[in-house]
Amino acid sequence: MELRAYLDRVGFEGEPRPDLATLGALSKRHLLSIPYENIDVQLGRTLTTDPAAAYARIVGQGRRGGWCYEMNGVFGLALAAIGFRVTRLASGVARSMKGDAALGNHLVLRVDTGEGPILADVGLANGPRGPYPIREGPFSIEGQDYKLERTEDGYWRFHNHPQGMAPNFDFKSEPGDDEAALARACVALQTDPQSPFVQNLVCVRFTPDGENQLRGRSLRRLRPEGTSERVLESVDDLIATLESDFGIVEPAVAALWPKICARHEAVLARAEAEAAQPAD
Repeated sequence: MELRAYLDRVGFEGEPRPDLATLGALSKRHLLSIPYENIDVQLGRTLTTDPAAAYARIVGQGRRGGWCYEMNGVFGLALAAIGFRVTRLASGVARSMKGDAALGNHLVLRVDTGEGPILADVGLANGPRGPYPIREGPFSIEGQDYKLERTEDGYWRFHNHPQGMAPNFDFKSEPGDDEAALARACVALQTDPQSPFVQNLVCVRFTPDGENQLRGRSLRRLRPEGTSERVLESVDDLIATLESDFGIVEPAVAALWPKICARHEAVLARAEAEAAQPAD
């Protein structure tokens, strides 16, 4: 890994050090500079949990974003290059509902510091804007409220803020069969027809005062003064929006437009059918 190339990619200035100040600043710069996105899954391109492959896509010529395996994969490489002690952990988004089958569907990073273990995660779509101590109790980051608690079966459970796309995830702070679990889930999430990553295009990018979200044809811009929402009108609109709101240049996305429109219509039809059902 070329650390300087990554630091330039996220706009980090100065000399990085293995301390909490660098960890927090680098996390924020990553989230502001690199979008969370699943375009390659939508295009049927095979992805892995290999951090080197993610580095080539995100920092190399592609200068793309990625999902948790790529976002936290690259972030972990950078932290290790700076001198942090980093452990990759397999967590389970919505394990509270899906059980152990969810384990591995989300990669997180344990960073050991002189102040104790820290959970670093830049790959949860619109999750926290910074790292946080692995310590039971509520906490806040930039005005959003979160919580860590212990479960009866020995896991940590992270609770996202109320508007978070992922409601919660479970993890153990000590490594086990993590890489195998991550690899299995990575394959399933891009091949199972029921996977949300297969079903719909999703892009999220933080801004200094909010965030941009794209789900299929629906674009939302969340700002302190309010939220605006509109439906993309054409394939040209899709391509232009990806570049302007998410910094993504990927001409191949044009091939996805018919699928995106079909899902949009299906979701609308289902919502109308549900609304027409008589109340109990």
